[in-house]
Amino acid sequence: MAVLTEADVRELAGFKGEEAPVTSVYLDVDGARLVRRQDLVHELDLLLREVRRRHGDNGSVGADLRRIEELVRVGIDRSHVRGLAVFSCSAHDFWRVVELPVAVRSQAVVNHSPAIRQLESIIDEYERFGVLLVDKQRARMFVYELGELIESSELFEELPRQEDDGRSIRKDGVRDHVAAMAHTHLRHAADVAFRVFQGNGFDRLIVGAPDEIANEIESLLHPYLQERLAARCHVRIDASAEEIRQAALEVEAEVERRSEAEVVARLRDAVGSGNRGVAGLDDTLRAIVERRVDTLLVSSGFSHQGWRCGSCGWIGRVGRGCPVCSGDMHEVPDVVEEAVEEALGQSCTVEVCVGNADLDVLGQIGALLRY
Repeated sequence: MAVLTEADVRELAGFKGEEAPVTSVYLDVDGARLVRRQDLVHELDLLLREVRRRHGDNGSVGADLRRIEELVRVGIDRSHVRGLAVFSCSAHDFWRVVELPVAVRSQAVVNHSPAIRQLESIIDEYERFGVLLVDKQRARMFVYELGELIESSELFEELPRQEDDGRSIRKDGVRDHVAAMAHTHLRHAADVAFRVFQGNGFDRLIVGAPDEIANEIESLLHPYLQERLAARCHVRIDASAEEIRQAALEVEAEVERRSEAEVVARLRDAVGSGNRGVAGLDDTLRAIVERRVDTLLVSSGFSHQGWRCGSCGWIGRVGRGCPVCSGDMHEVPDVVEEAVEEALGQSCTVEVCVGNADLDVLGQIGALLRY
């Protein structure tokens, strides 16, 4: 399965269907919910029914739907795929299939460009992260991409037993020797983590270790890894791979919510002071059109109908006449999707926030501005 990257999403966002619209289909293909293949096909039929009703007279869209149906009917290897995203524009011979190890919300969109918001949300939610578990004798290092394990490494260094033979001098010597070996083991564990980082790279590091050695192992990490320290987790070093994955995902979600809360707090302060911050759909869309946005913040699931100018590309909540060039505008099913697409095209950072009440109060969308 090819790894989804931010560059992939931005490339998709840059495609425009000039001669015909683009058909975007997200499909939940999780075998735990849709056990039989006919269940999956039925799910797709229901999803595409409305598309056919509204766009059935467009030859390119019809060809898109037939090709997507064939893909699903012929078969998808669902052993590692839980979500499917397909983007097609037959008039331009444009076809992209993205298989995902995480779930998606089933959705079908016909628009001038690919509907990439769900992909951007996944990229934002699931950064590549490492997990280092350490005790005094063992070390286990894991790297996860979109919640799936892509690399692991283990180290075991047995310490000598501290036997009580009644001689305090010998006992002290053994104790010092054991302490020195334990320190050496932690240095080796830190080296293992750095080698894995050099081979795979990751954005964040989670450390799991007993309290008495947690600070020491973190102090021994390479500076590159110390910069990426995000949190600690409490999981046994002998836990199963699935237990470790679930624990790490819970911590990763907590870290992501904390990161989102920090950037929303910056937005709230900027809006409150009237300094480089806007909130609400109208003001945010205006800032995007004026190319002043540095970071776009959107509440997950927020959508709103709107309009787009076919001449200058202006987007807004109301139409029909373009306020910039007076050209004709066409209605779009989700102007928030248009905003995300435009932001990515302008190399802006996009934060899709999950369950952040402060952003919801601000209107579910806002932006930190360049100027």
